[in-house]
Amino acid sequence: MDPSQIQEDTANDIHSLENTDGTTDSPAAIDATGGQAVPATTPQAAAPTPKASGFKRLWKRFNLYLLLFVFMILLAVGAFVYLTIKSKQADQTTPKSQGLSQDALKTLANSDVTVGDAKQVLNVQSNAIFAGSVLVRSSLEVAGQLKVGGKLSISDLEVSGATQLSDVQAHNLTVSGALNLQGALTIKNGLSVSGNSNFTGNVTTASLTTGALQLNGDLNLTHHVIAGGTIPAATRGTAVGGGGTISLTGSDTAGSIQINTGTAPPAGCFVSVTFSQKFTSTPHVIVTPIGSFAAGLNYYVDRSTTGFSICALLSAAGSQTFGFDYIVLD
Repeated sequence: MDPSQIQEDTANDIHSLENTDGTTDSPAAIDATGGQAVPATTPQAAAPTPKASGFKRLWKRFNLYLLLFVFMILLAVGAFVYLTIKSKQADQTTPKSQGLSQDALKTLANSDVTVGDAKQVLNVQSNAIFAGSVLVRSSLEVAGQLKVGGKLSISDLEVSGATQLSDVQAHNLTVSGALNLQGALTIKNGLSVSGNSNFTGNVTTASLTTGALQLNGDLNLTHHVIAGGTIPAATRGTAVGGGGTISLTGSDTAGSIQINTGTAPPAGCFVSVTFSQKFTSTPHVIVTPIGSFAAGLNYYVDRSTTGFSICALLSAAGSQTFGFDYIVLD
């Protein structure tokens, strides 16, 4: 044989696993009984599976627990940011509380310094004594009782709630609304009321001076009635005679007239009285004679809004002293 030529081994081809068409028989294709080759069915190649996209492959790697873990982290971060912002806002609006050390107190006592700012609160745990003046530029709030040992000078005082004052001294007191006094009211320098006043209870006074008094009910007097006022003018009439005199004591309301006749008194008027204040209408004049001599005279009265006169129809005897009392009511 020529080694340079390709040798054919047909005798061994039947024992080869490789078929003449290039396919390979499976060992199961050989009959175990006869040793003869049984044609095997050639398997068909499976269809290639298409590759998934990169995003889908990445998404499949995540699971539900990982997503929940990420969600919880984001929720915690959001809550932390929110609480941080709210805390900063609260720090800006809420005053900060700050204590005052002993060194700071000594500094305040020896110098003029500023402690803290408007957003801070100064807490003094111990008692504080201010030897000089204290100026509060803004509002002053007192949570407990306010005790003032000396004088309290306030230009304007407004009290919205109930106030209990044991001893108050005021130069001028103006009350725009109703004033309710549960106890007794003592006024030493007089009471001036420009409007109407209602007293449902008893009013006790040692002296009452009024320009006009109107009584809608009965007037009960348990003591004397003293009529005071300006003494009216009295003019001597012709009925007193020559050298006769008259005198008057009292007021426009009530009084007494004394008459001293002179020589040869004629009939006529003894005295003419002129009121110090004119009446609005002609008043009622009541004249009472004093003594029997005056009662024996035929006297009469002439009256008007400006005054009255006491006269007699008959002449009186000379050198006589007698008189008349009068009451004038409008």
